[in-house]
Amino acid sequence: MPKKDNHKYIFVVGGVMSGVGKGIATASIAKIIQAKGYKVNPIKIDPYLNVDAGTMNPTEHGEVFVLNSGLETDQDMGNYERFLDLDLSPEDYMTSGMVYKAVIDRERALGYGGKCVEPVYYITEEILNRIKKAVHRHGSNVTVVEIGGTIGDYQNVLFMEAARILKIKHPDDVLFVMVSYLPVPGTLGEMKTRPTQNAVHQLNGYGIQPDFIVARSTLPLDHKRKEKIALMCNIRPEHVISAPDIESVYDVPINFERDKLGEQLLKALKLRPNTKAKHDGLAPWRAFVSRTKSSKDELKIAVVGKYFDTGDFVLSDAYLSVIEATKYSCYEAEVKASLTWINSKKFETGELKIESLAEYAGIIVPGGFGTSGIEGVIKAIKFAREKKIPYLGLCYGMQLMVVEYARNVLGLKDATTTEIDPKTKNPIIDIMPDQKKKLTEGNFGASMRLGSYLALLKEGSIAREAYGKELIKERHRHRYEVNPVYVEVLSKAGLVFSGLSPNGALCEIAELPTTKHPFFVGSQFHPELQARPLNPHPLFSAFVRASKERVTKKK
Repeated sequence: MPKKDNHKYIFVVGGVMSGVGKGIATASIAKIIQAKGYKVNPIKIDPYLNVDAGTMNPTEHGEVFVLNSGLETDQDMGNYERFLDLDLSPEDYMTSGMVYKAVIDRERALGYGGKCVEPVYYITEEILNRIKKAVHRHGSNVTVVEIGGTIGDYQNVLFMEAARILKIKHPDDVLFVMVSYLPVPGTLGEMKTRPTQNAVHQLNGYGIQPDFIVARSTLPLDHKRKEKIALMCNIRPEHVISAPDIESVYDVPINFERDKLGEQLLKALKLRPNTKAKHDGLAPWRAFVSRTKSSKDELKIAVVGKYFDTGDFVLSDAYLSVIEATKYSCYEAEVKASLTWINSKKFETGELKIESLAEYAGIIVPGGFGTSGIEGVIKAIKFAREKKIPYLGLCYGMQLMVVEYARNVLGLKDATTTEIDPKTKNPIIDIMPDQKKKLTEGNFGASMRLGSYLALLKEGSIAREAYGKELIKERHRHRYEVNPVYVEVLSKAGLVFSGLSPNGALCEIAELPTTKHPFFVGSQFHPELQARPLNPHPLFSAFVRASKERVTKKK
């Protein structure tokens, strides 16, 4: 690992239980360090054996976040990018599957010269080498590494071991932050510190001592319990950070700074305050958070999707980036997003009437895969088109928008996507020829167009006006495309393909002109992946403006 520049590392680990916001805590720590004037790169370590997150079910694992490189990652990478306004690289993400595969592939190629390849040293060294590559890629001063899972999980032991080894090699340059939950049992009404003490003792068993404890709970941590945790866990009281439940994840960095976390981290890392940094580097962030609270008028948006049913609850995490991107553009327009997540299958069963969509200012249909709920989505798109409700279709939402137009305007009643009916006579949406071979071989994890691609926007279009430029670059994650055979006939029928790949072969954006509809736009790519709190995405912002105008006209 680098020695000359005394590069600094902060490892964030979880204690007691999962799901208490370790990813947001990591993003917030990185944001605070960045605001202090230092260049930061975050790294997410996922202990599962999947090589990437691409084949995971979104109703179980949440959104798959795609980087510019095309790497499919955990949704925490999206949180990092949004908080830091930073495009991350493939070096900033690793899984056990990635690490083990690299080591095994190297061993099979005699890369270890016939040695006995064991977890320690070879797996841990691969982990540290990957961290080193990320540092060099970014040229950062501080790296914040989130180790997925919880202390005691068998899956993340080798990552803990790698972090311990790094601490031994560079004792002054490595910190450990444990995010731990402090329960308040209803029958007692008293916050209990014992689970956190036990988690620290278990972490000590790995040879690791936490330097900071982020104390998650329903309530703020009082001074008495800070002192108790400090005494029993062998850390300073000022290094115990109160992290109560709050209104928004965007409040977390500000909340951490109330306990002067940034100042304490710099001091522990022996970093001097950056004299080039602004007095309050979090000022733009504070202004954004202030807007989220000052927006009073609500804009009712329906998100019609197929991944909102998992047991008896709604899983909005499946569309996390879409939801956040909508919020950012609403805050920019000085309104608050009121999102209703609608299961498209309910339109098919009759459990929900399609006319219920009339009450919304706008409709979003996000991405998805498979056949379930599709006819319900097409019904929603038809209603939005005919009733002139602002519509934004993303990936599958754009493809089904084209299918709906072919069916109900062109009169091709059997028009569909080959994803639904491979034998259809009118394959409006079809798979890319170069990907068919991969699918027949069962290689689903490498059968999509992934990552950033360029597109040219048609002058005078809604898309061109929204972006304010001709050439754009957006992230993709899909297997199917608008079939070029049908582009001419669709165009003659009034559908405008306003965004095309530079060679003109692939349709990236479809829309109706404003003379026919106030806002009826679909993108083959996923614009939500590049929306940031301080930089809302132009397509979402154009959609929100149109939706807001619809409400104004109704009044």
